Amino acid sequence: MRVLIGVIGALVVLGTFSSVLRTLLIPRPTRSVFTRLLHKTVQVPFQFVADQCHRFETKDRVLAPVAAVSILFHLVGWLAGAWLGYSMLQTAVSGFHAMDALRETGVALFTLGFASSRSVELTLLDLCAAATGPIIIGLQIGYLPALYSAYSRREAEVTTLQARAGSPAWGPELLARYAQIGLTDSITDLFRNWERWSAEVSESHTSYVVLSRFRSPRANDNWLISLLAVMDAAAMQLALNPSHPQADARLVVRTGFVCLRNIAAVWRLPFEPDPSPDTPIRLTYEEFAGAVAHVTAHGYAVERAPEQAWPHFSGWRVNYEDLAYRFAYLLDAVPAPWSGPRRTSKEDITPVTPVDRKPNVAC
Repeated sequence: MRVLIGVIGALVVLGTFSSVLRTLLIPRPTRSVFTRLLHKTVQVPFQFVADQCHRFETKDRVLAPVAAVSILFHLVGWLAGAWLGYSMLQTAVSGFHAMDALRETGVALFTLGFASSRSVELTLLDLCAAATGPIIIGLQIGYLPALYSAYSRREAEVTTLQARAGSPAWGPELLARYAQIGLTDSITDLFRNWERWSAEVSESHTSYVVLSRFRSPRANDNWLISLLAVMDAAAMQLALNPSHPQADARLVVRTGFVCLRNIAAVWRLPFEPDPSPDTPIRLTYEEFAGAVAHVTAHGYAVERAPEQAWPHFSGWRVNYEDLAYRFAYLLDAVPAPWSGPRRTSKEDITPVTPVDRKPNVAC
């Protein structure tokens, strides 16, 4: 029995260190079972309370602490795992009762000291436990600056997009506002910036999975909705104006859906890697035609009629629509137009196009 307890204790300690390494040190998409269970454990109660809220702003405030609480629970969970594992090893080596083993390990793990013991084996275990606590805490502290740096870079572009695509962001609104102020020709600069942004988010949100659940400072802003808006704007331009430069628009769409697929792989969400451009999408033609009418009303010139552009737009959107809708549902993102259903929200929040007013100046 003592051998079995020792083996289980060793596995618990090794599993704890494995989770720490996968979460904090290995710069690639790795995710432990412990991390998945912990995220789920933290998410469920917050989501239950949020589902009772009728206003999205209230729901957003309820869900805002989820990521931070998850990080705190990581630290508590790792320390608890180390405490339990070393205590089981103490029991196997010394024959201590459970409470004595927990005391021996706890004193070493949390205070850098020893419970009195003349056994060499127990002293070595105490030393290991004493080193484990500071290592885990130190790594967690060092992890936070990298995490918040990636968050800050992500949110800088999301905030910038608010003036360009509305709040919440919407692809047709992006084209309408660029046309309204005569900057349609410079929209390729935005596509280049968001191509690079998508690559950075793909890297950071697969290495640090909890980043996906960090919500924006403002309820109507969201990294996923912003990315969806930019991809929709690029897809609309490709479909409506085939003579315009296409390279940057095509690249931002592709980098965007590759970003979503990389994150989906870490989340273990299935997706179609190569959908046919003729596969039906959930966005309707009527919604697309209404959006075309909206952008043309604000001065956006089009070469194709909506019925001619629809197959081309649908062929682009099929690459990312399903994953974007699923992530928006799972993250309970702001219910922007063209972003799919939510758990409880029934109506979209549509951005308002600002009126381009000018002062009356006498000639």
